[in-house]
Amino acid sequence: MARKKKEECPSVPAWLISFSDLMSLLLTFFILLYSMSVLDIKKLMKFLWYFQGERVLQYTKTLSLLPPISMLPKDMALSLKERIKRILPIHAYQIEVIEDYVILRLFNDVVFQKDSAQLSENAKKALKSVAKALQALSKNEIDIRIEGHTDINPPKGVDPWELSVKRAVAVAEFLIKNGVDPKKISAAGFGNTKPIYTWNHPLLRRRNDRVEIIIKVKMTRKDLLKEEKQSR
Repeated sequence: MARKKKEECPSVPAWLISFSDLMSLLLTFFILLYSMSVLDIKKLMKFLWYFQGERVLQYTKTLSLLPPISMLPKDMALSLKERIKRILPIHAYQIEVIEDYVILRLFNDVVFQKDSAQLSENAKKALKSVAKALQALSKNEIDIRIEGHTDINPPKGVDPWELSVKRAVAVAEFLIKNGVDPKKISAAGFGNTKPIYTWNHPLLRRRNDRVEIIIKVKMTRKDLLKEEKQSR
């Protein structure tokens, strides 16, 4: 009596194959749906005209399935980092993304002359590059707030409030001078009231002495929504 040939691997249940096919089709459907976030009805109607006649061509509006969005905060942060890292050393800045905010921290011992609001030459080069990046984002809905901060224990004879305000204003004025819309910028100084670190360590304390460029990203672009409404 011949022995039955041992199966190399157990057979897969028939329902599992159908389920896998269904998942693949659903994934393809959602990818297509995303890629067609803006659908040009005019082109669609021209295609249908071959089957339904010229009456279809009267519909020429553009239908938006998803609201137009601006650059994502993470993409904006990467764009800024690519520009700044060519100019400033890595210890001179820090970029952070929190929800719909991009925070660019510039540490004052590199960005400013000691105990003053005078920008260093490297800082000017970096801020020029930042200004170009912000100009490229001008169509996006963004708000820019410049905040000045000082060390917890500022040097004797230095008013932390006055110095933080002067530094924030110096950065704001430089960005405006290099083409950033002044309507989108505000500046404020917080003295030594908002430290990042409170430990008594010189390497950490120096990071409290900083200027922050805080970019608020409004995810829906009003300019594109306006254009869309006008086209309807």
